[in-house]
Amino acid sequence: MSGSKKKKVTKAERLKLLQEEEERRLKEEEEARLKYEKEEMERLEIQRIEKEKWNRLEAKDLERRNEELEELYLLERCFPEAEKLKQETRMLSQWKHYIQCDGSPDPSIAQEMNTFISLWKEKTNETFEEVIEKSKVVLNLIEKLKFILLETPPCDLQDKNIIQYQESILQLQELLHLKFNVATEILLRQASTLADLDSGNMEKVIKDENVTLYVWANLKKNPRHRSVRFSETQIGFEIPRILATSDIAVRLLHTHYDHVSALHPVSTPSKEHTSSVTELVKDDVENVEKAISKEVEEESKQQEKQSHLIQEEKLKVEEEQDDIEVKMSSAEEESEAIKCELEMKVLSETVSAGKHWRTDGISNVSYKPNERLITFSLDTFGPVTLIQDAHINMPYQSWELRPLDVNKVLLTVTTVFTEIQIQIKENLCMLSSVKLKDKKHISVLEGTWMTPIPFIIALKEAGLNIFPTRYSHFYVVINNKVPLVEVKAYRQMALLSSTFAFGWSKWNLLCNSTKVVFKVREHLPEECTENPNWALLMFSGDRAQRLKIKEESEAFSEALKEETEFHSTLYHMVRDFASKEAMEKVRSSNCQFVNSVCHMLLSTRLLSYS
Repeated sequence: MSGSKKKKVTKAERLKLLQEEEERRLKEEEEARLKYEKEEMERLEIQRIEKEKWNRLEAKDLERRNEELEELYLLERCFPEAEKLKQETRMLSQWKHYIQCDGSPDPSIAQEMNTFISLWKEKTNETFEEVIEKSKVVLNLIEKLKFILLETPPCDLQDKNIIQYQESILQLQELLHLKFNVATEILLRQASTLADLDSGNMEKVIKDENVTLYVWANLKKNPRHRSVRFSETQIGFEIPRILATSDIAVRLLHTHYDHVSALHPVSTPSKEHTSSVTELVKDDVENVEKAISKEVEEESKQQEKQSHLIQEEKLKVEEEQDDIEVKMSSAEEESEAIKCELEMKVLSETVSAGKHWRTDGISNVSYKPNERLITFSLDTFGPVTLIQDAHINMPYQSWELRPLDVNKVLLTVTTVFTEIQIQIKENLCMLSSVKLKDKKHISVLEGTWMTPIPFIIALKEAGLNIFPTRYSHFYVVINNKVPLVEVKAYRQMALLSSTFAFGWSKWNLLCNSTKVVFKVREHLPEECTENPNWALLMFSGDRAQRLKIKEESEAFSEALKEETEFHSTLYHMVRDFASKEAMEKVRSSNCQFVNSVCHMLLSTRLLSYS
């Protein structure tokens, strides 16, 4: 029984155990402290080494900065060379016009334009067909004047010239509209001779490449004939019973140009925006701002282009009263085809100067996609338009700029709805393809080469607007970058674009506004494009560096990739890992090609709007 009893621990033994435990704890703490101090010393040593390495790299970068910038300056001489070629092209165009002697005026000479307008005003009793034929000359003059405003550098365009060109455009627009009204009145005077054999009412359709006229006159006043459908078309309308028994006429004028929007003044680029820009990029920034300011003016007109006009008349054209205008343009058709949202809006008489659109007054709106037929009811006669959200394709989901051949690249911009591919060669651009949710969409613009500014306008008219204006940031959540950093990045990317591919990086969202991050790789024809070996570059405008992280990394870091250095330009940065052949191609790139790529990058602003 005594063996089952527990052995008692004496007080001395208990104290000894406590002392041993305390000694063990102190020993562990000492070991932990020594380990922490060792790790801290190692960390500080690593930091010291990294800082020394960083300082050496910065010193080396600073030491060769002037040399690198001088070499970049020599490469960027291609931009003024391209501008010089543009100026020579404009002068050659003026000379060709002079020696043609076709009777059309030079749009840049005010006296010739005034003479042309005055002579046409004096001409009377023109038929609708004659006015349509004359409208081709007028529309061509308007287009030339708009391109002069858009393409001429600010230094070559004085304020008085801007006012002169704007006034000429406005006078031509107003006179053309007046001539169509007068020609319609002359046509209506012949209503009885143009009566339809079945209904007894006048029906007349005149078609042309720019204008289609539909005229209906109520000669019989039969109350049962309230619904009208022009033969061999899907164009028609229905009128109330009270109008079916009245002396009325309805005109629908479908034009492939904008004759509604008022001409807004062109704003002069603010010098304070470019005052801090270095001489190296100053001229290009001013040109870009000039082009963007003109695009702001054009934007509202381009969204409302190509229209139908329905005008109620008592066998005479009443210019300002009771006219319906239904805009169903090719731009709208492109937009609907790519399923961009459209809104139908009515313009009231009180704001017919083009200040804003109203949504009231329209009901029973129905659209049949397969038939591409839209129907609606109006409370009162008035202009009607289909308007697309100008920023529906912004911000972009991703982008890529990839070489195709010598002085030829492919720019791919992916948006929520579409994937747009643009080819660029020399001074020309072409829409290569449009995809909607991985399904190819056929566009009338595909395969047509144009210079950058007309190309941009054509894309915007087709509902493929990927060209922000200076006011777009009010409507789109963007990853705003410092403009000067963007401009320098686009210029240098354009210089390298004949050999190097560039692409969107998710890390561009996480770096601050003074830096941009993008992917880059040397483009090799035999290289497999499924898993390309991209490098990540960060650029601040004054310094380029290759990042240690990859696109698939979990966190963003500005850490420098091992065995790489800082450089003052992208050109010298990629030269560290590029082949000699690639750099030779860069140095021999066509100046017009480089300038066109730069223009497209500046116009899309991929680094801020992705």
